Amino acid sequence: MPKLGVYIQVPFCQTKCTYCNFHTGVVSPGRFGPYAEAVRKEIALHRSSKVASGLKSLDTLLCDGPVVDTVYVGGGTPSLLPPGLLYTMLEHLPLSLDCRWEEVTLEADPETVDAEKAAAWVAMGFNRISFGSQSFVDEELKAAGRMHRREDIYRAVPILRAAGIRNISFDLIAGLPKQTDASWRQSLAETIALSPEHISIYMMEIDEGSRLGLEVLQGGVRYSATEIPSEEAMAAFYELAQAELKAAGYLQYEISNWAKPGFESRHNQKYWRREPYLGFGAGAHSFSGSQRWANRHDAAAYVAALGEGKSAVETLDEVTPPMALEEELFLGLRQTEGINLRRIEGQYGVSFGDKVAPLVAAGMVEMQGGTLRVPAEKLTVSNEIIVELLRAAQVAA
Repeated sequence: MPKLGVYIQVPFCQTKCTYCNFHTGVVSPGRFGPYAEAVRKEIALHRSSKVASGLKSLDTLLCDGPVVDTVYVGGGTPSLLPPGLLYTMLEHLPLSLDCRWEEVTLEADPETVDAEKAAAWVAMGFNRISFGSQSFVDEELKAAGRMHRREDIYRAVPILRAAGIRNISFDLIAGLPKQTDASWRQSLAETIALSPEHISIYMMEIDEGSRLGLEVLQGGVRYSATEIPSEEAMAAFYELAQAELKAAGYLQYEISNWAKPGFESRHNQKYWRREPYLGFGAGAHSFSGSQRWANRHDAAAYVAALGEGKSAVETLDEVTPPMALEEELFLGLRQTEGINLRRIEGQYGVSFGDKVAPLVAAGMVEMQGGTLRVPAEKLTVSNEIIVELLRAAQVAA
C-alpha cells in the first residue's frame, strides 16, 4: 500500500530572522484563526475538482488509496499558534485520508514552549519536535534576530521530555554572524550533551532573499554583515560537526542531517526519495510523482481564495523525464546511501558511460555494485559532482 506524507505550512513568526529567505511574516494573532480555518477547508476540498484544474495526477494518487504515515507542521513558527488552532488543521486529515500516523512533527522555537502547550501537542498526536535552537551563544542569536536565548533551550527541553516527546531534532546554523571556531565548538558540545535524537546542520546561505544576504551582497554593515565567517571557516565548521557527531554516535544520512539509529526523519526522506506528499497552507508544495504544484505564497491571498471556494494552487508543473532525472541525482546524492545508478540508467534511457570512473579515481564518488554515493567528506561539493553526471547523461542520451 503506497505511503503518503502530509505537510502543513504555518507562515507566521514572532520576528523575521535576518538570515531568513522563507515566505513568512510577522502578523497580528488575530489572523491565526482565519488561517487555520482556511487550511481546514483546503484539506476538506482536496479531493474535489476545486483543488486545481489540470491536476489529474492527484486523482490518480488518491485512487491508489495511500496511507498517510507522516505529518510535518512547519513554518514559520507553528508553535506560536494556540493548540486549538493546530488541532483545527489536523483534525480533518483522518476524515479525508487514510491516516496511520507513525511520525508527526511540529516545528517549535524554544521561547514558545511551555508545559500546557507541550501536553496539548502530545495529546493531539505530535511525537516529534523539530527544535529551532540554531546556536547556544546569545551574541549570535541576538545578531541573527532570534527571539530566544541559550537559557530558553535548557528550559524547554525538559518540558518536552516530561510531556512525553521522545524524538527531538535540533537545528544548528554554521556561519552565523559573530560565529567563531570556539563558539561553534560550544554549540556543538552543548547540543550533543542534551542528546537529541536528531540533529540538522545548515550552512548559512547568502542571497538577496534575506535582509542579511542582501546587505552582504551590497557591501553593507547592517545585521553584522561584516562579521560572517568565511566560506573556508564554514566548511571547517561543517567538517568538525561531522567528526564530533560521528564520535557521539550520530549517523549522517543526508548532507545536512544526522540521527541516532532509527531516528532518521521519515517525512523528509520522502522528499529526497521522490515519494508523494501533499502540502496544505500558504506556499505549501505537493508532489504526485508526475506533477508538482504549489499554493499561493501570500497568506492573506491564500485565506481569501479558500474563503471564496477557489483553488489555493498558484503554480502547476509537469515533471518531464529530464526534470525527473535531475531530481533523482540532486536529491538522491544528498543521501549517504546514494542512488542505484543502474536503475536510473534503465528507467531514463541514459548511460553515464566512462564518466563515473574518473570521479571514482579522484575519490569524488564511490561505486559499489550498482550503487553510487558521494563520500561523507565530499558532500560539501556534491553539487559540482552532480553537474558532471548530468552533463554525461545529456551527452549519452
